[in-house]
Amino acid sequence: MANLREMPVYLFTGFLDAGKTTFIQETLEDPQFNGGENTLVLLCEEGEKELEPIKFAASNVKIVTLDDEEELTENYLKELEKKYGFERIIIEYNGMWLLDNLYAVLPEHFRVYQEMSFADARTYLTYNNNMRNLTVDKMKSPEAIIFKNFDKSMDKMEFHKIVRVINRRCQIIYEYDKDNIEFDNIEDPLPYNLEDSLVEIKDQDYAIWYTDMNEDEEKYYGKVMKIKGRTLLGGGLDDDEFVIGRHIMTCCIEDIQFGGLVAKYQKSQELEHGGWAVMTAKVEKEFNHMYQSEGPVFHVISVDKVTAPEEEVATFY
Repeated sequence: MANLREMPVYLFTGFLDAGKTTFIQETLEDPQFNGGENTLVLLCEEGEKELEPIKFAASNVKIVTLDDEEELTENYLKELEKKYGFERIIIEYNGMWLLDNLYAVLPEHFRVYQEMSFADARTYLTYNNNMRNLTVDKMKSPEAIIFKNFDKSMDKMEFHKIVRVINRRCQIIYEYDKDNIEFDNIEDPLPYNLEDSLVEIKDQDYAIWYTDMNEDEEKYYGKVMKIKGRTLLGGGLDDDEFVIGRHIMTCCIEDIQFGGLVAKYQKSQELEHGGWAVMTAKVEKEFNHMYQSEGPVFHVISVDKVTAPEEEVATFY
């Protein structure tokens, strides 16, 4: 079977009435974006605003509404592509649906070219307090978040911290009105110095370090680091390998996941599976079969068994 042409996906997320539809409307009205390409707009929720095709060149745009998350499958997306022959797809995603579910069903040739998140600043903090798992979900991967209806009386730091806990690269934009926006310029220094000859990651900084390592691993290559974590053996690892890491809680107990990286050590089999250790190692970029790609691999200088820390689960707080 011939390889399918790459399908651009423009993904817009956020809670109901956060401004997604308005942004899509403005995007389709822009001739620099809508130059006649066959476009499918998949609306996964219905808000107060509706698209107004009369205001843009609508002959090349097909709008489809989907109300049931269970219907959003890989086959469904392929059927839409076959039926309408679109060249790109815009998805307005339901704020109550998890993004991982969408990424899991995107056909292999669908590529997310842009992901933006939208939020109503007047209600966002309430959403974050009451449904933090959903706000965290929408912050994992967007290139930018736009806080609509922002007001000078609001504390930008409150919003900034929520975003930065999850995503250190996301651009944050505060919109006071349509023609008055402000880009977030609050600096986020790391709680450790990468210029030190030995970069020591404290217990309370593990979650921040692991997130930053995954988002910008290149700056860690060649660094000598000291890290405390659990040591894991087996599971496909070579005899001279182990994984060191910790469980990380982003927002709640339900989202705890193990975050670890491969380490090379000739005496790996002497370590305790699931035990705690402090490791000093140099980070190298190399292919590893556990990653199935190039990535950060620790080359151990020393490793010592230790007792568990007072807080075994790493958090961002």
